[in-house]
Amino acid sequence: MELPVPASRCRGRGASFPPFMDKKRILASVVVFLILAILVYVQFREWRAFDWGVFRDLSRQIRWLHVVHAVAWIYFGYVLRAIRWKIFLLPVRPKASYRGLIAPTIIGFTGLALLGRPGELIRPYLISKRENLPFSSQMGVWAVERIFDFGAFTVLMVLAIFFLPSAMQSIPHPEYYHEFRIGGILLLCAVLGLVGSAVLVGQNGEAIAAWVEKRFGHLAANLGQRIAERVREFGAGLRIVHGPVSLTLSIVVSIAMWFVIAVAYQEVTHSYGTAALDITRPQILLLMGASIFGSMLQLPGIGGGSQVATIAALTRIFDVPPEMAASCGILLWLVTFAAVVPLGLMLAHHERLSLRKLSVESHRAEGEESGDPPASK
Repeated sequence: MELPVPASRCRGRGASFPPFMDKKRILASVVVFLILAILVYVQFREWRAFDWGVFRDLSRQIRWLHVVHAVAWIYFGYVLRAIRWKIFLLPVRPKASYRGLIAPTIIGFTGLALLGRPGELIRPYLISKRENLPFSSQMGVWAVERIFDFGAFTVLMVLAIFFLPSAMQSIPHPEYYHEFRIGGILLLCAVLGLVGSAVLVGQNGEAIAAWVEKRFGHLAANLGQRIAERVREFGAGLRIVHGPVSLTLSIVVSIAMWFVIAVAYQEVTHSYGTAALDITRPQILLLMGASIFGSMLQLPGIGGGSQVATIAALTRIFDVPPEMAASCGILLWLVTFAAVVPLGLMLAHHERLSLRKLSVESHRAEGEESGDPPASK
C-alpha cells in the first residue's frame, strides 16, 4: 500500500529550504566538521604508529555472516519501533497496523542517515499522513518516544553496572568501574528528571505553555509561541500512554528494542574473531553509550562523531589496537546507522517519494502548525 502523500505534493512545493535555514545548516555543518576534524587529528596523533596496511588486512578478515546477522537484528529493531508506535496510536487509531508503520519508520531513518537533522521529521510526518492525524500529534509521539528510548537504554546500562559488576570489572581497565557507577547514577537521575518533567507537563501543560508564551514572547519573533507549541505537542504526546497496560507494553518493547541493538553490536565485534573484541553483552553497552554520545556530532551521510567516540571507547576502555578499533568503529556505524539506507531508498522509490522534498514538507508543516510565517519558495 502506498503512503498517502501524493507525489505531486512532494515535487511541487518548496524544492529548497529558505536561505536563512540554508545558512544555518551550512554554518552548523562547518562547525561540526571542524570539531570532528580536531578530534580525528588528536586521535590519530596519539596513534603515531598507526599502520594502514594492518587496518586493511583486519577489514578483509571480517566474518561477514556475523555482519549479516547484525543487520538483520537492526532491521528487527525497526520493526519493534513500528510496534511501539502502534501502541502509542491505540487511543486515536486502535485499528492502525504496525505493518503499515514499518515503511514510514525505515524511510524516516533513511532520511535521518542521509540528510542529518533536517530529515528527523520525515518519520512523524509520513505517519501523520498515513493515519490521517495532525502532524503536531505525531510530533508529540516522537518527543515521548525519545524518553522511552533514553529510559530503556538507561535501564539496561544500570542493570549491567550495578547487577553484573563482575562483567563490567573484567575489562582491561577495571579502575574505570567507579566512573561507570557515577555515570549510571547520573543517567538514572536524568531519566527520573525527564519523567518528573513529563508528569508536570502532562498535568499542567496548557498553563506551562501560556507562561512560556508570556515570559519569552518578547525575546524574538514567535519564540515564545514556538516553545509553547512544543510544550503543547509534548503534552498531547503524553496522553498516548493512556493506562498501565499501554505503559507496560511500551516499556517492554523499548527495552527489547535496545537489547536487540546490543545483540547487533556484539555480532559486529565478534565478526573479527579476535580476543581483543570478544566483548561481553553487558560491556557492549559501554560502546553503545559512546556511540550515542558521539552521534550528537554528525555530518549528513558521513557521520563522524559516532565513529570517533566508538573508536575512542574501544582503545581506551578495551585496549583494542588502533587499527582494529578504527575498522570496528566504522563497521559498527555502517551496520547500526547506515544499513537502513538501501532498503529505505527502495521503499521511497516504490512510494514515489523524495526524501529531501519530504524534509522540506515536514519542516513547512511544523512551521505552519506552530504559527511561523510560511517559508519562501
